Amino acid sequence: MMRIGVVGHRGYDGLADVMRRLLDLEKRLDIQFSFEDGLHELSEGHPRLAAPDDLDALLSLGGDGTLLRGARHLAGRAVPILGINLGRLGFLTSCGVEDIEAAVERLASGEFRAEARMALDVRALDVNGQERNRWFALNDVVLHKGGFARMVSLDVEANGESVASYAADGIVIATPTGSTAYNLSAGGPIVVPTVESILLTAISPHTLSVRPLVLPPSAEVTVRADDGPEELLVTVDGQVGTTFASGETLTVCRSGHPVQIVRFPGATFFSRMRRKLGWGGLVDRDERKDG
Repeated sequence: MMRIGVVGHRGYDGLADVMRRLLDLEKRLDIQFSFEDGLHELSEGHPRLAAPDDLDALLSLGGDGTLLRGARHLAGRAVPILGINLGRLGFLTSCGVEDIEAAVERLASGEFRAEARMALDVRALDVNGQERNRWFALNDVVLHKGGFARMVSLDVEANGESVASYAADGIVIATPTGSTAYNLSAGGPIVVPTVESILLTAISPHTLSVRPLVLPPSAEVTVRADDGPEELLVTVDGQVGTTFASGETLTVCRSGHPVQIVRFPGATFFSRMRRKLGWGGLVDRDERKDG
């Protein structure tokens, strides 16, 4: 029996109907669902979400944020994540809600590819060099100012060598998976998700010569706040984080535990870019061409 954990966003309309469809599938397939606390009351007495070691797959009901939260729950375990998009964009998800039955059937029968996505280990060190926070990031870590209308001076190093001193509103350190998230909005490059690398993109840099930088996956990036507001913020995958003070250090490196994203034949990175981001041309023109 395949054990599938389920995480979901309670704010989506029609979630109760999606849950009923899932429970009907369980009756036909040799699978058992367990649900996180927010979904458990809709699960008709099913088990609560198991520990990551007890799962064969994870089902994410929502958008990219829900999938990112599910990846953190797995804490580096090699468990494939099937994302079902209930929202608008859902760039990381595998299919829309209209295809949920077919997707779960293919997951249960093994008719999928687990695409390994590089993740990041992120640590915040205090002024004495002692670790005070640690996170696992699939998309990015962002060091940025709060509500202060002034620039931040950030000293950035890679493997102990100085890269630059950035005068900017902050910096995005992203994976290839996160290259289409905040990194893209800040003017960073899009990188094919399987091309492992670490991306550095300054947010609203003050100097014209500061441009996004692509580092090898073996790089260890350190960032220190040299001057600026008394308190900055560290945000991981747009969801969790902490405050960050002058004299503290942020270190970022490739995690030894990639995230496994479920992909089905025919669904490619470039087709998702064209469909969801309008990449490469006008959407209406491309739709006419495809038709």
